Amino acid sequence: MIDRATVDRIYAAANVVEVVSDFVSLKKKGVNYMACCPFHNEKTPSFVVSPAKGLYKCFGCGKGGNAVTFVMEHERLTYVEALKWVAKKYGIEVEEREETPEEKQRNDDRESMMVVNSWASDYFAKQMYETDEGLSVGRSYFASRGLSDATIKRFGLGYCPESRASREKDTMTQDALRAGYKEHYLVDTGLTIKRETGGYYDRFCGRVMFPIHSISGRVVAFSGRALASDNRAKYLNSPESIVYSKSHNLYGIYFAKSAIARENHCILVEGNIDVVQLHQKGIENVVAPLGTALTVEQVRLIARFTPNITLLFDGDKAGVKAALKGVDLVLKEGLNVRVVVLPEGEDPDSYARSHTADQIRAYVEENQRDFISFKSSLYAREVERDPIRKGELIEDIVGSIVLIPNKIQRSVFIKECAKIMDVDEQLIVSEVVRRSVGAQYGAEAREFVVREQARQSREEVAKEALTRGPHTAGSSMTELEREITGYLIKYGHLTLDYREGRETVHFNVAESIFDSLEGDEIYFRDERYRALVACYKEHNQELGVGVKVPEHYFIELDNPEASSAAVDILTEGDNHKQSVIWKEHDIASESEEERLGKIIPKAIILYKSKAIEAIISTLNEELAALPEDDDAGLARILEAIAMLNNERNKIAKQIARNIL
Repeated sequence: MIDRATVDRIYAAANVVEVVSDFVSLKKKGVNYMACCPFHNEKTPSFVVSPAKGLYKCFGCGKGGNAVTFVMEHERLTYVEALKWVAKKYGIEVEEREETPEEKQRNDDRESMMVVNSWASDYFAKQMYETDEGLSVGRSYFASRGLSDATIKRFGLGYCPESRASREKDTMTQDALRAGYKEHYLVDTGLTIKRETGGYYDRFCGRVMFPIHSISGRVVAFSGRALASDNRAKYLNSPESIVYSKSHNLYGIYFAKSAIARENHCILVEGNIDVVQLHQKGIENVVAPLGTALTVEQVRLIARFTPNITLLFDGDKAGVKAALKGVDLVLKEGLNVRVVVLPEGEDPDSYARSHTADQIRAYVEENQRDFISFKSSLYAREVERDPIRKGELIEDIVGSIVLIPNKIQRSVFIKECAKIMDVDEQLIVSEVVRRSVGAQYGAEAREFVVREQARQSREEVAKEALTRGPHTAGSSMTELEREITGYLIKYGHLTLDYREGRETVHFNVAESIFDSLEGDEIYFRDERYRALVACYKEHNQELGVGVKVPEHYFIELDNPEASSAAVDILTEGDNHKQSVIWKEHDIASESEEERLGKIIPKAIILYKSKAIEAIISTLNEELAALPEDDDAGLARILEAIAMLNNERNKIAKQIARNIL
């Protein structure tokens, strides 16, 4: 681990303009520098580097951070790797603190397992090319699939010997032990299965091998395909371990990541061989799940490189079913998803073998559909003369729309659904709300329908929003935590006036936030904002009340996610600027300080209310799980709920008086 003093030296030396200039051609514009964003395709520059604040921000795609996080994002490095990269640039010797015995053991185990996997990958490749069994079984199989030696070697494909002459089927394990590798690591990686009766068994014996690489290119696991027509599973993957989690990895991601970022597009297929075949054709922005249905973690891994995913699946029922499941998962993560179904009887492997790269790209381009078109086309014949089935299809499509977190995209797809299914748009809006209320998007959905149904009265809504401030009773806890953190970072040093009935109350912003929340033992749930608040509190104690905490403390925080959140807060537009509508109607507006004096206490009140509701909900769950004879526990929980309800009633009165 890098000690804090070294991290501070790295941040102190790092010049964000110099670091970014190593990768991007910057042009000076005023006090800042500008360029086309390196993280998304654009013709008009929206990528800004501020030397004064020590940060970068793209106002097109939203990415932002400091010199270290830029290197992380651009070079796909971990936080520690990025720190070392910047340290090397400025000639700083990296001092790392001594690991605990537990950390050292875990790191040693991890590295040893990586070494074993690397040896096994080379072993399988040699077995395929240097033994009669490997050539006649393994190499022949890959040749029958049309794979060249160059492709085989690029992906490290190989063969695990079966050695039919040996009943033990432990050739690989015995060779590994003779080479000096420990049984413990062979078993932990899943390469070897230890028999209860003694001896070993090679997990992948008699299978052609596909090494699974991490995003950095190290072999973390294997996928083996059976060739014999027996009762064995067709594909077998390494078990979960400290170096491998199938839900967090994608086959081919190491070979595809540059192409995905360059083309701003990822093609997702079902199988390992599909990936290899398409790469051989020159289509390299392709990956596949690892023997499981698509997972949230896999979607998020793709999202590091692009927000655009195309699902390219077989034309059979299983392929369509997999596509339908994948669509909703991608939508829920806020990415753009399209679906391409290959002609009946084809899969990406067979289609790639019989078509050129240009033909494959043309087919994908001409046949990709958004999820609404995809679902409606699947059941077009069924619903054409069946109103009941049509209604079910609309509900199914709405179920996908509800998952989309971006409100603008959701609105666009509502229009699209209404157009394709030939139904009234307001009915779709209502159905979105019906499916959302009470679920994950409850409060947000209610706001959404109000916004959709109030298009004719936008001026009144805007005027009301300005009066209330950026927060409403429907705001989520995360939104309020972000808002309060923003007030703390930007205005924590100010002393403001707040009208409480007929009295005017003077309050320091930082002290008011800390006293109101910590006094009731209420703390932020989002780790990013909790880290920023802790950073403010630490430096506020050093500097004293009324002294502004410099912004670079938050931008250079030893927490990339919190640092990125700080950049977003510090570069967002002023939420309290005077309304254009008010100007048009010549309505006098309050000063910024007067508005803050009203808005900040309201935000704190709303957050306390939601926090108390969450605590009560947790206590009710504890109450339901309490044993019947636990009278002391029952009394304790009921007393706590009563106290919280009393506090909630007080807050409700404040909200009614000051906000609503």
